[in-house]
This record gives sequence, C-alpha cells and structure tokens, in this order.
Amino acid sequence: MFQPSQHDVRAFFCGTWRKQRDGAPLSPLEAQAARWIDEHPEYHAALADEAAALQAVYRVEDGRENPFLHLSMHLSILEQTGIDQPTGIRQAVQLLAARRQSLHEAHHEVMECLGEMIWNSQRSGLPPDGPGYIDCVRRRATS
Repeated sequence: MFQPSQHDVRAFFCGTWRKQRDGAPLSPLEAQAARWIDEHPEYHAALADEAAALQAVYRVEDGRENPFLHLSMHLSILEQTGIDQPTGIRQAVQLLAARRQSLHEAHHEVMECLGEMIWNSQRSGLPPDGPGYIDCVRRRATS
C-alpha cells in the first residue's frame, strides 16, 4: 500500500500546480489533482511556493485550512466513487451531486462525513464505519 509522507503529498500538489502552469504534461493522477486545484484558486499561492508549503503548519486553532488535506480528500473521494468502495458510496455521492447541482459542492459535504468517520474511528479505536459514512452522505442528499 502506498503511504506518502506529508512531504510527498505537498511536493506532489505543488509539482502538479507548477506543471499545470507551465503547460507540461501531467500524469493521470496529476490531471485529476489539477482539476481540483483549478476549483480552488484560493490555494494557488500556497501551491506556488513549494519551499514554504513544505514548512507550513496548518492548525485548526489558528483558523488555517490545510490545502493539502483538502485536495487529498477530493482525490480520496474521487477514488472511492471510482471503485465504489465502500460499496454504495458512488450512488450516494451521485445523489448528493444531483441534489446540489455540483460535484464540487457535493465533495465538500462528503468531506464532512469522511472526516467525522475518521475522527470517530481514531477516537474509538474501531475500524472506520463505512455504512455509517454512506448513511451520512445519503442523509445530506435527501435533506
């Protein structure tokens, strides 16, 4: 299983942004990341300065959103829906995207559910609750 370090993740997104700006060819994964980077112009400055990005600290207490975590979650949700794992996530996200008339907005809501599932798993020491995660997304799709 691939387990990139924080440095690897940040270098990947900064490198993808640099290649995209330069018009350089992108790998398939970089092309997927570039799509989400385009959707978040508020992150462009952070991605443009790789040296600073590698050193930055993003703490909730400071009110700073972590652009690398956010973009990584977009890619995670894209992967989950692509392989429908956990089973049912594809349909739940499609329903939410249709309801919100925006895949991007749907992803942001799914991130809330994903973050909650991970937080609960870490807190309880139990495996992530896939069915509960899908239920959370479905509830958002029907509200």
